[in-house]
Amino acid sequence: MASEARKTFQRFAVFGESSSSGTEMNNKNFSKLCKDCGIMDGKTVTSTDVDIVFSKVKAKNARTITFQQFQEAMKELGQKQFKDKNPDEALENIYKLMEGKDPATTGVTKATTVGGVSRLTDTSKYTGTHKERFDESGKGKGIAGREETTDNSGYVSGYKDAGTYDKKSSK
Repeated sequence: MASEARKTFQRFAVFGESSSSGTEMNNKNFSKLCKDCGIMDGKTVTSTDVDIVFSKVKAKNARTITFQQFQEAMKELGQKQFKDKNPDEALENIYKLMEGKDPATTGVTKATTVGGVSRLTDTSKYTGTHKERFDESGKGKGIAGREETTDNSGYVSGYKDAGTYDKKSSK
């Protein structure tokens, strides 16, 4: 169980931290782990409890915790969450909650459709040269939609009898 908890710890430790090696976790990611794994339920374990436990297990001047300190924090939160069980069973239940969880990113960024934004982003209403930049499904064509292809045939664009010169001169 502890190896699965270590994997979850590492996944959350590097989440949003490009410089993190996964060996230490900050308070923000610790709170996210507790929330995403269901340890923080808002009733028996609140965000305040999570912050207090984090501050209690970390070193005085440190901003992060190691995996050993993380295990101590989970023991404390486990006793708070599962009051009727002994500390080992409570820790086991906490590890079961964490098993196989990844940092959730659902609902983080929502596309806005307030006011005129929906009209501006509806490609079916585009006209002129902008209409050429999208296919029927509304997907962009990329460079093909922006590129102006030139006619190198030698004829002026409005000339109607293009390609008929050889036929006229042979008569």
